[in-house]
Amino acid sequence: MNSFYRFFYHLTRLILGAVFIYASLDKILHPGAFAQAVFNYQVLPGQLVNLTALILPWVELILGACLLSNRWMTGAAGLAAVLMTVFIGLILFNLARGLNISCGCFSTNPEEGPMDKLTLLRDALFLVLAFCLVGLTYYKKSNYHKNQLYTV
Repeated sequence: MNSFYRFFYHLTRLILGAVFIYASLDKILHPGAFAQAVFNYQVLPGQLVNLTALILPWVELILGACLLSNRWMTGAAGLAAVLMTVFIGLILFNLARGLNISCGCFSTNPEEGPMDKLTLLRDALFLVLAFCLVGLTYYKKSNYHKNQLYTV
């Protein structure tokens, strides 16, 4: 992996890792408020709202830790891309329905303000970074295996 790809790989994983950890903290500290944010999306049956509000922030925290520590990167990069795709889908769905709700992305405070096109743009940027990281992770992995074949 040449120096540009190596730099971009590490920069991308550090940015996404920090974003996922930051996004998880307020949700972990305020699970009831996050459950309300999840409920406001009106996409899950009532029985899954609390479960989602309890599990999702911990998934984000562990994912962020994996990205920051450069561990289990194939799965971490893939999960980051999947989560960002789901988050963007939910934002698009609720913008299309005209719901005036807070996204709950980084804060459980309902006064955060409603999600808007800037929320969508921000998450789209994170999605692009996540897909770049997936590509860079597979590129790094394939080059590692090629190099192993030549050194034997």
